[in-house]
Parts: sequence; C-alpha cells; structure tokens
Amino acid sequence: MDNLISLTGIEIGEGIKKGELNEKEVYFFFKQRIERIDPFLNSFVESYPGHLRCEGNSSLSGVPIAIKDNICINGKKISCASKILSSHIAVYDATVVRRLRMAGLAIIGTTNMDEFAFGSSTENSYYGVTRNPWNAERVSGGSSGGSAAAVAARLVPFALGSDTGGSIRQPSSFCGVIGFKPTYGRVSRYGLIAFASSLDQIGPIATNFIDCASLLNVICGADSKDATSASQEVPDFTKSLIDDVRGIKIGVPKEYFGQGLDQQTKKAIEEALEIFKQKGAHICKISLPHTEYAVAVYYIISSCEASSNLQRFDGIKYGYRKRFRIQNSEFKNSLSEMYKETRGEGFGEETKRRIFLGTYSLSSGYYEAYYLRALKVRRLIKNDFDKVYREVDVIFTPTSPTPAFKIAEKITDPLSMYLSDVYTISANLAGLPAVSFPAGFTKEGLPIGAQFIGREFDEATLIRAGFSYQCSTDYHKKIPKIAHEGT
Repeated sequence: MDNLISLTGIEIGEGIKKGELNEKEVYFFFKQRIERIDPFLNSFVESYPGHLRCEGNSSLSGVPIAIKDNICINGKKISCASKILSSHIAVYDATVVRRLRMAGLAIIGTTNMDEFAFGSSTENSYYGVTRNPWNAERVSGGSSGGSAAAVAARLVPFALGSDTGGSIRQPSSFCGVIGFKPTYGRVSRYGLIAFASSLDQIGPIATNFIDCASLLNVICGADSKDATSASQEVPDFTKSLIDDVRGIKIGVPKEYFGQGLDQQTKKAIEEALEIFKQKGAHICKISLPHTEYAVAVYYIISSCEASSNLQRFDGIKYGYRKRFRIQNSEFKNSLSEMYKETRGEGFGEETKRRIFLGTYSLSSGYYEAYYLRALKVRRLIKNDFDKVYREVDVIFTPTSPTPAFKIAEKITDPLSMYLSDVYTISANLAGLPAVSFPAGFTKEGLPIGAQFIGREFDEATLIRAGFSYQCSTDYHKKIPKIAHEGT
C-alpha cells in the first residue's frame, strides 16, 4: 500500500475497479497518513473517522478527496476557518459535493484556509497556520493553502478549493501541485459560502493534469440552484490530454515580467517557454496595459461584495454568539451591543479589515469614487484580454512573483501580502479559466509555478498545453520529504 502516494487518483480508481486495491484499505491508508503527518502541517480542519464511500460509479469511485472548509457537506462542520462559524453544521450538500457523491468519490475531510478565504498565506485561520510541506518555515499560500498542502504531502490524492483572486493557483504554486480555476459559471457555486460572488469559483487541486481533467468532468456543468451557472455544454476534458502543442499561439504579457519578479522564478518561466517553443508552439509578445490597476480594482470590488455577504453572520441565525449578560433579571446589553461583541470576537483581523474597506467603499459619497470606478476599470481589464485573444490562444505567465515566503514575514504588512496575487487576480476579474502547474524549483528547493490563462470556457486548451508540458518534465512527480518520512 505504501506505493499509493506515487499513484495518481485515476490509477487508484482503476486499481479499485479491477479489484487490485480495496477501497476501504485505501481510505484508511490516507486517513492514517493524515493522523500521522498533519498534526505538523495543519492542513486539515477535520478528517472523518469512518469510510464515507459515496454511492456512485465512475473512474474515480472509491478515491479519497478533501474539501475546502467553505464548501458545504451535509451533516458536517462548515466553518470557513472562522470562530464565528466554528460550531456550525451544514444542512445540505453543495452541488459539487453532490456530484462527487454521484461519481463515487470518498470524502475524507475538510481542509484549512484563510478565514472566509481572506488571505494569501493561510495564516488568517482560526485553526492556525498551515505549513508548506517543502519547507516548514514557509507558508502554504492561500486561501486554499490547506488543500494545496494536503495534496503536495500526499495526504490525499486531490482536493477542491475555491479561487476568488488566485486562491487555488497561488497555493498550488507554493506547494508544487496543479491548481485549476475554471471559467466563472462553469462550476456551480451553490453551497460555497460566498466571499465575492462575482469572482468566486470552485476548482480542483491535484498532482497531475489527468486527475485535474477527470475531476473537472465530475464537477462542471449547469445547475438550476445557481443563477450564475453557465449553460454551455461541458466537453470531456480527458480528450484534451494530448501531448501536442504544435500551432498553439502562446502570448507572453510584458506587464508580468517587470519589477518585483523573483529572478529564479523568471528563469524557470523562460525555460518553460523554451520547451513549448521546441515542441512547436508559437511564442508571441503581448501587452495587457491595464494590469497595473488589477490589484486595486480587485480589493475594492471583492471587499465590497464581502462586506455585503458577511452581513448574515450576526450571532442571531447561526454560529457563534456573544451571550447576553443578565443583571437583576434585566438584559444588561442591548441588541446592537450583542451584534458588536459577537462580530468583534467572532471575526479575525483580516476579515474586519475587508468588511471596513468594503463598507467604506459602498457608503454614501464614496460609491461612485471607488466601487463604480473599479467596475469600469474591471471592464477595461476584460477588454484587454478580449483584444489579445484575437491573436493568441493562451496567455503564459508566472503564477506568483516569488516562491513561498516565510511564516509571519508579511502578516503585518497587508499591502505586501495582497501583491502575492498580482499575477492571478486579472483572470478572476475577467472571468477567465486559468491553471497553475509546477515549472521548477529554486536553489533552496521551493516550488515555482507557471500559469496559463485561457479564453472563456476554453479549459480544454489549458489542459492540452499543460499536459504537453507535463509529458516533457518531471516536476509534478517530485514529492516533499515529509510525505516519505512523516514528521
């Protein structure tokens, strides 16, 4: 059973189907790895004690999967890594969870994250920081840092995360795995606790493109329970697993290779481009001129939507509540004081910062100056992509300007932390599909991620290009020592 950590999810599924592997033994193999290794990594919020085999049949039947702690699983705790929801139990399945059940996957637990997905390091969690499997002094990225770290350490074959401004791709880059953000609307958001409703998207994190394509086949598709769900037909993404990039035009935006880009990261990206060139792809220099405004636009829009979405967490309906104190048979506190104390104690510092920023930007006298203007610039960013895609098929960039940074290095400097997502944010603002995949390692042994951004609903081309690169390299096969040695 020890060789399971070197198998893909598809290979495990095939072994179960052929009778070469016992699905319960597979489940408890990974369950025991979580119990042994995760106390050090802290990538899981909760792992389930029993074998939760779902009734369904597919090529992934019986394969364990982890779910980010902001996606509802009926009867299980759903907290968004926040104190204010630390006791809340989901009363229904998210659509993606229901589809995983129908495909027969075994849900093994929920993964750590930045509180309400607010962050780029998984340091803003009520449950504590998740460590990077490649270097325990480094962050795992965020906000889906728990999912990325769990996959990298082979605690689970694959996981689901959510991506609002890079929250799947950036931690995948930091942890040396593949993180895929589909087109906005390609995957239902029903059952995903919202951060920013016009930006959020659920997607898979895996060690290889074969598993990514297979998971996309399971979770993608229209959903009547989600008004923003797209009606476009979903292709069989596994048919795009072709080692051939001849004729594909790859655009390289000059704005993504300027000041702030780590030199080792730049070198790895240039070497990856050379591989694509040798395999017959056409490399084109392009420009996305409004990229410099993306971070500011993102944090205004996302914070405005977050302040609206988080109004429901008030201590009345569900979750944590600061109780009234009774004095002389009368309430000592007013209702407004209860709201204030509940939210003050229940929310972390970064969550409060986002609420304040969003509420301010939406307030009378500032709405037009900030939120409305941000929406207009968002349209310009989308126009940049529309123009470029008349000339190229995909866009190639670094995923993050640097490898994983040290724990606590940026936690007191929010602006520096926000810039960690400078290369991933634009895809969310434009609603485009994007994927991060391993493209090398630094001299210190830290993973480096490269990113493809595609046209709307053209995930297939990203899979084809990424898989072709995977066929020419072995970065996706590298496993951190902790996966072999435990703690």
